[in-house]
Amino acid sequence: MIVVKQQLSVLIDQRYEAPAPLYVQVKQMIMQQIQSGNWPAHYKTPSESDLVEQFGFSRMTINRALRELTTEGLLLRMQGVGTFVAAPKGRSALFAVNNIADEIAARGRTHSCKVIRLTEELASSDRASTLDMREGQRLFHSLIVHYEDGVPIQLEDRYVNGVIVPNYLKQDFLIQTPYAYLNKVSPLTEGEHIVEAIVGDVEECRLLEIERNEPCLLIRRRTWSGGVVVSSARLVHPGSRHRLEGRFTS
Repeated sequence: MIVVKQQLSVLIDQRYEAPAPLYVQVKQMIMQQIQSGNWPAHYKTPSESDLVEQFGFSRMTINRALRELTTEGLLLRMQGVGTFVAAPKGRSALFAVNNIADEIAARGRTHSCKVIRLTEELASSDRASTLDMREGQRLFHSLIVHYEDGVPIQLEDRYVNGVIVPNYLKQDFLIQTPYAYLNKVSPLTEGEHIVEAIVGDVEECRLLEIERNEPCLLIRRRTWSGGVVVSSARLVHPGSRHRLEGRFTS
């Protein structure tokens, strides 16, 4: 904790040049510990009492800093257990349709996947309605788990219009994602997202390696090419490993 005390001294000196509330100073010191790697993911942080003693600030100041960092997703507080550094969450754009492999690579991490199912089916009435095709027409079904540095972060359950993309089943999705292939053969012109909070079923939880009652984030996605629906997908993410981001102007 010597490093923390040195940072505290520097920040106190800086108050005279750029005054900042004390709880903000505490947040900055904790964030520096996380960003420097001194406090890695899952690291148990000192207790509030220990931080009060080390920093010399009031318990109210320390508590507010910890609460805000928890709200911002940097810390995870567990009642009766302690406070831990949260593992970084994967991020997806709320208003865009992107390739998950590209999103993972942009974070400096490694994408991999496992193909669970790749089959041909006949469209039921509900599936035909979703894909805007006739009941009984050929469609393709793929079920793929996507991993970030070996940790499952998305279960992709996708149905594809077999008339529009007849060679879908012949692709090696260990090399390229369904999104990358579909965007190459039927370039995306329109997309639709519906976002829900769910609890995954038994198979989904098993494939995502999460507890049965863990909250999940579900994105229902449909994509069009030239006015024709190409695919419909359920993208299930463990809530503790993923977040959506969006930015808009009025």
